[in-house]
Amino acid sequence: MKRIIVDYKKLTPEILGLLVEKYPDGYDDDQVIAFKNAKNETVEAVEVKTEDTIYLVKVSTRLESTMANFDEDDYEDSEFTDPIVDIPEKDDTEEDEDK
Repeated sequence: MKRIIVDYKKLTPEILGLLVEKYPDGYDDDQVIAFKNAKNETVEAVEVKTEDTIYLVKVSTRLESTMANFDEDDYEDSEFTDPIVDIPEKDDTEEDEDK
């Protein structure tokens, strides 16, 4: 399964729709995932899954506003650039070290 980090500015209508469906009343602190990026900066994100991909959408006040105002009919595919940032798969040895 692919894991992808997406900034709210580059959300596709599909991902935004999944976020609104999963978090119709917004998200709580316990639903936010915190992790370190390649620059060792702490990033907070909420997770949404499709059949083959896990998206981590970076959390911000603007994301909440975007979700609240989402109307799928207002978006056209041509408005969006490629939001994909692949995250390398964790190998089993890394997961064992975390435990």
